Amino acid sequence: MDTHPQASGARSASRWFSPAQPPQEARIRLLLMPHAGSGAAAYRGWNRLLPAEIGVQALTLPGRQSRRAEPLPVDWEALLDDLHHALLATLDDERPYAMFGHCIGAMMAYRLAVRLEANGDPPPSLLGMSGWSPTGFWRAPAGHEKLSISEFGQLYKDFGAFPDELWADQDMMDLVLPPLVADFRIGVQYEDDRAVVDCPLVSYAGRSDPLLVEPDAMTTWTKRSRRYLGHHEYPGHHFYINDHAAAVMSDFTRRLLRLVDDGG
Repeated sequence: MDTHPQASGARSASRWFSPAQPPQEARIRLLLMPHAGSGAAAYRGWNRLLPAEIGVQALTLPGRQSRRAEPLPVDWEALLDDLHHALLATLDDERPYAMFGHCIGAMMAYRLAVRLEANGDPPPSLLGMSGWSPTGFWRAPAGHEKLSISEFGQLYKDFGAFPDELWADQDMMDLVLPPLVADFRIGVQYEDDRAVVDCPLVSYAGRSDPLLVEPDAMTTWTKRSRRYLGHHEYPGHHFYINDHAAAVMSDFTRRLLRLVDDGG
């Protein structure tokens, strides 16, 4: 019997991943984990960047977009438990799968891979880490829990890490800021344990990302996978991915298809 109050709901893949299942003709799943504050909408249209044999499923956490009526997550370990249940629920056949995450989405994908490996669950064929690193990534300052939503938002605005259009529309801010703040408060709870995964891993970043506060932050990944495949940088800041999604997915899917076709 489940003891976690959200565990049964977490197993409903339709609530967590959109679509709940990839098309039948897709022989590989690609689970996309969004940046802080966002959900599946962050990856709208990405299916057009991929061959038909790869089916996209994008994650939406509680408290945003299609799940706005649900409470925002407040505890990292509880969220990881729910994500683990939801992931296993969607892996209902023997199709290989990969995970790609940007920002906090990369943190979630990485820790899910660690959890899956520890539990003996089916591992991903490939991990894509974008715009986040276990070390050298910006963390909210001490005392952040005392800041209001608007004060927290001002902190991000001053930092210059997010698109200008976010701050120009008050209605948009009212929608985006609460999950954005919740996600970064979740991120602060992350404690790095230097976990290494067996699955292949490739990393991506914008050359001028202000959230990668240490110049060599992304080199952390070289020692986090026993099958590290390299790092790629593109012009731009934290949201470089918006301008270079096609290039990133071209590289990622080329690697993924080769790994799957070669038997991993």
